[in-house]
Amino acid sequence: MFDIIKETTPLQSEDLFALFRYGQAKFDYPLHIHSEFEINMVCNTSGKRVIGDSIEPFGELDVILVGPNLPHLWKAPTTEATTVITIYFHDLIVNSFLLNKKMFTPIKEMLMRSNRGLDFSYETKARIKDRLFLLSQSHGFNTGLDFFSILYELATSPGQRTLASPSYDVNSIKVESKSRRISDICKYIEDNYKENISMKDIAKRINMSESAFSHFFKKRTSRSFVEYVNEVRIGKATKMLMETTHSVSEISYLCGFNNLSNFNKMFKKITQQTPTEYRISLHQMIKRNF
Repeated sequence: MFDIIKETTPLQSEDLFALFRYGQAKFDYPLHIHSEFEINMVCNTSGKRVIGDSIEPFGELDVILVGPNLPHLWKAPTTEATTVITIYFHDLIVNSFLLNKKMFTPIKEMLMRSNRGLDFSYETKARIKDRLFLLSQSHGFNTGLDFFSILYELATSPGQRTLASPSYDVNSIKVESKSRRISDICKYIEDNYKENISMKDIAKRINMSESAFSHFFKKRTSRSFVEYVNEVRIGKATKMLMETTHSVSEISYLCGFNNLSNFNKMFKKITQQTPTEYRISLHQMIKRNF
């Protein structure tokens, strides 16, 4: 079991954002969550990071957008040149007066995608790096303009990549589908993932034939119904592997799989690791000291 710390950030209700710059930064903060958005830039070191169920190496320059309540952690050696800049900003910004205006649509859509964490191309990171350093030295009204400008550049940059798997945040599918019926179906699956869920029963719930429902679901979610159910179950499994001491076989049963072999096979297909390998790699990452 890995404890996930609930962090209370220094961001105040009257702040647009709060920025902190750390020289010779030490990566000793545990796996944690907070209710705010976070942009985190790490310079002049390399290591590994955890974002949701993603465990990846990062290079000499890393810029990640982390959505609210998404577990995250960076581990890397500290050098004299190692610098971290962290920006926190409120989750309420998504439905604010400004972001509901058309010109802010790219920013709003990016923030909604960040529930799984967003990585950016090296070219984007290199451009943003100097802007974040300047922002860390600025004060006054123009910092607000610079902040939104940075968000816009990130939002419109090519090569963005989500980090946590689709199964980790099923709400992202609801948002992307833009369909009330898909949202209702996803909620039903999320509430009943431990049970036997058949496409026939779901189709009947929304008064569609199985073939029509199958086409409708895949068109809206870019995955088959069976693939989605398996993604939800594996997403629940990754969280249990992280947050509980249940055995792999217990987790298999709790996530609705009828046998351990099928669970292991599906877990590896989606995460590229077996459940045991995933838990070991997470343990090594969290416990690692440089």
